[in-house]
Amino acid sequence: MKVAVFSDTHTNTARMLEAVRQTQPDAVIHLGDHVRDTQCLQQEFPEIPLYNVCGNCDITPAVPDKAVVQLGPVKAFLTHGHLYNVDWNTDSLVYAAMEDECKIAMFGHTHVPENTELGGVLLLNPGTAGKGPKLTYAMVEIFENGAIACEIRKL
Repeated sequence: MKVAVFSDTHTNTARMLEAVRQTQPDAVIHLGDHVRDTQCLQQEFPEIPLYNVCGNCDITPAVPDKAVVQLGPVKAFLTHGHLYNVDWNTDSLVYAAMEDECKIAMFGHTHVPENTELGGVLLLNPGTAGKGPKLTYAMVEIFENGAIACEIRKL
């Protein structure tokens, strides 16, 4: 299963759309800050499952601030990150993911890509897809045996 992961698009959706066109993922995840930017994904790719959470810049969002989703054999914890103080460290995010028995925790907010492991939880931040000097996203591949491969890609 291939999953394209975006965060912090801040109304700049063209590169996100192009990445989805090129990679043709099995699912797309948007981790907030301008979650309304996902409307263009829903319109252009209605057949691709879309999972999203709101961020600190999302006013009166229609989606939750965290979610647990099943991606093949793997449970994933999704959040923007601001409620877990990811600017300082990721400990509380790891604990939250562990409580929900998630193997991977995906977050944004910092605009800094990250692909590390802590406490047996894979931490993935795709960086920013819309605002900053270096625009990035993540491609995640989940295998039938539960193995996970993540790659940070330039937009």
